[in-house]
Amino acid sequence: MLLLTIFGAVALILAAIGIYGLMAYSVQQRSHEIGIRMALGADRGRVRNFVVWQRMRLATIGVAIGLVAAFGLTRFLASLIFGVKAWDPMAFAAAPVILSIVALLAVWLPPSRASRLDPQQALRTE
Repeated sequence: MLLLTIFGAVALILAAIGIYGLMAYSVQQRSHEIGIRMALGADRGRVRNFVVWQRMRLATIGVAIGLVAAFGLTRFLASLIFGVKAWDPMAFAAAPVILSIVALLAVWLPPSRASRLDPQQALRTE
């Protein structure tokens, strides 16, 4: 059981790293757009919040799909594992919360950095 717990924790860490990398990369790709918006006079906070809202909506959809898939696979897992219940409220609550926090950090940090840049500098970087 300890080995399965370690494997589960490593899988959660790898998923968190993957989500952070994907979300940070997708937000970084929009730094040119952020620079254009700021050059046209948009408020830094509003631009950041807009990008965060868009990407967190995507992360929330992913978490919802993952929870539905996890609930759907509990019956299958219960048939494979003897003596262990497939429905663990702590796991079903902790994993989405941790991954959502990681996604929030991933979509909050890059636009915050990009919104602090001078719009001309953000437009020049590729």
